[in-house]
Amino acid sequence: MPRKFLVWAAAGLAAAGFVAAGLPAAEEMLAGGPYVVNVTQRSATVAWVVEDGSAVLSAGGRQIKSSPALRVEKSNFTGLQPNTVYHYEVPGHPELKGSFKTAPAPGTPFQFVVYGDTRTRDDVHRKVVEAIDKYASPDFIVQTGDMVADGSDSSLWPAFFSIEQPLLRKTAYFPSLGNHERNDSYFYQFFGDRPYYSFNWGNAHFSVLDSDLPNVAPSASARDTFWGEETRWLEQDLQRAQNSEFRFVVAHHPPMTAVSRRQGDNPHMTALLPMFEKFKVTAGLFGHDHNYQHYLKNGVHYFISGGGGAPLYDVDSPPAGITRKVLSSENFLLVKVEGKTLRVEAFEPGGETIEITTISH
Repeated sequence: MPRKFLVWAAAGLAAAGFVAAGLPAAEEMLAGGPYVVNVTQRSATVAWVVEDGSAVLSAGGRQIKSSPALRVEKSNFTGLQPNTVYHYEVPGHPELKGSFKTAPAPGTPFQFVVYGDTRTRDDVHRKVVEAIDKYASPDFIVQTGDMVADGSDSSLWPAFFSIEQPLLRKTAYFPSLGNHERNDSYFYQFFGDRPYYSFNWGNAHFSVLDSDLPNVAPSASARDTFWGEETRWLEQDLQRAQNSEFRFVVAHHPPMTAVSRRQGDNPHMTALLPMFEKFKVTAGLFGHDHNYQHYLKNGVHYFISGGGGAPLYDVDSPPAGITRKVLSSENFLLVKVEGKTLRVEAFEPGGETIEITTISH
């Protein structure tokens, strides 16, 4: 008989709701989480990943690789209160516990963290996560993609979740698809069934894109159809968000770069710049290039934060006329929103400040 997944609000620790959820059997191993996705003012999804066993690949009598079979368990909660910290726990499993805050109403101050490209160099990835845990207290995380080196390889996800555990157990998570996710089903199982989506937090609106066209479909015509549908959705989404004080577009691939060998690689993203300007996007948040970059063009800020662990790239050719700051370094962004002002603080893992940008309306 399944036990209950318990959630309670921080205020007075009053019981907020119970949802039936199967627990890992004794022989099963926790492979990731718990973590929280799809958070709104009134709802949230708590999830964790279970390892059902492993397949072993051998050759010549020698084991080459072991790959786990992963299963995702989820509990959906509704009827929650805005701007409330909720704690969750699975009775009998003390390792399955954490907390998150629901989205606030417009006008409430909040802060979030941005980083991405954690796909390799686990030791560096761990340093970035430890720095975020030390220097920031985000209400949620925006991940700019390339979480693992190959999203279809089940052996990589447990390491990712293990490193991210200090953050995932106390905040909400909003990831975008990177090219290294390979558009694999694991991404959708773990984080949601939509390749692109939007959400509101306080007085800000976030449009999260799937910019990884090569992995969308094998044929050019199917990719074109997908991108046409997505860009029409984005235009409608930004139009509906015009009452929000701040508008952010999140994607893995940036529309411009200081990495000379990558310039011109993402024309589909560059083609979106007139739309960003038309709908007065406050900032674009991107990854893909393993460094820090900040541009300002026609009133729109563009931040690239792809320094989460992947090998660094040189910033050898900054675009003329729009470059504010570029640095070949691991990094993360802490974005603080209060009223009509937001402050973007870019940090290196050691706590050194790369740049501080204030945007006021």
